[in-house]
Amino acid sequence: MRKFKLKAPQRASRCMKKSFPILMAAALICAGVPMTAKADSSKVVTLGANLSDDQKSSMYEYFGTTADEVDTIEVTNQDERKYMEGIATEAQIGKKTYSCSYVEPTEKGGIQVKVANLTFVTSSMIASTLLTSGVENCNVVAASPIEVSGTGALTGIMMAYESASGEELSEEQKAAATEELVTTGELADDIGQQEASDLMNQVKKEVIEDGLKDEGKIKETVEETAQKSGVDLTDEQIAQIVSLMQNIAQYDYDVKALKKTLDNLEGKEEGFFSKLASTFTGFFGGGDDKGGIINNTNDKILGDNAVIDSTLDDIKDKVSSDKEEGFFGKIVNFFKGIFGGDETEDAEDNNAKENTPEDETGDATPEDGITPQDGDPEAPAGSDDPEASDIQDDDDPLQNGHNGDADIDPDDPLQNGHDGDADDDTADDTE
Repeated sequence: MRKFKLKAPQRASRCMKKSFPILMAAALICAGVPMTAKADSSKVVTLGANLSDDQKSSMYEYFGTTADEVDTIEVTNQDERKYMEGIATEAQIGKKTYSCSYVEPTEKGGIQVKVANLTFVTSSMIASTLLTSGVENCNVVAASPIEVSGTGALTGIMMAYESASGEELSEEQKAAATEELVTTGELADDIGQQEASDLMNQVKKEVIEDGLKDEGKIKETVEETAQKSGVDLTDEQIAQIVSLMQNIAQYDYDVKALKKTLDNLEGKEEGFFSKLASTFTGFFGGGDDKGGIINNTNDKILGDNAVIDSTLDDIKDKVSSDKEEGFFGKIVNFFKGIFGGDETEDAEDNNAKENTPEDETGDATPEDGITPQDGDPEAPAGSDDPEASDIQDDDDPLQNGHNGDADIDPDDPLQNGHDGDADDDTADDTE
């Protein structure tokens, strides 16, 4: 059968069209997830008042910044007691403050948090409670040079956010956020940190999304969520969660922003791919080219035994746990959709080849008689088939002397082992 010659510009265009989504996906995964900082905000560091000078210096180094580059607030034990007394125990509050934070308000991306050396609270707990305080978009690093509970970290973070953004948070909501952090932490002691975070996040999302205020309905939600999660709660724990949710439910929230962050914390697919969309936008739109303050920390400063976790860890989880289409395949298809390509492109090409009319001798209709594919006026039907390139074009750099015979040039990366025979090249059809 006679085969068609695809000109160099056409082949180059098709190759680039197919390869670009894959290259973009790989580049963006390696680059992390950038979150664009607010233009009118600053970055603020808070330092525990009881740290030594050397410890304070080490925290700037851990955060990847200097005292000259950021505003700094010193947080005292009295600052922590303002919100924690009557909610946390004396042992939880303590008498000294060591927790530090680095805060960067953002325009979008939800709330992303990284914690280090905080043993009582997790990144998910802090992110969720910041939502309760009224924060919608922010990057946060909370850490200590030594292991501490971290119960007071939220106080410093809220102080830093108000200073950095110029936005004053509701005192009542800040108190509710502190109550939520302590309640979740205590629940974690009994059922586990991840289980406690997931349970509280799910209950809060349903309460706020459905506008639940009635004590009975909130109790039903708590019990049903616990049952679905396989968690056994005592009557006292249920009552404590219900009381907290009644308190939270009285405030107004941006439901869409809240749901987005809670979905991200749960590692849901829509949350993950919204991060990819934000990454893509930031990549071309300017954004913070360093990927936000979370990506700038120097973890070696805290030593090999530092306890570190981040709300961005769900990305790593998806790489290892995805068993259906494949994590990388989903990313490729995600970007194919953005750039106008889709999974049906190869199928359409194959259909076009199968339906190409032939003359009486069995040869296909000459090239100038081919009807272009929809959406690609330059590319003839069937031109995506590697078998269709056996007619040599001396001006075609992509053929590069490959005339379809069995002679292979091992130094020619464009041949890459393709011998031009009739064997189906599955890899080429699916890239």
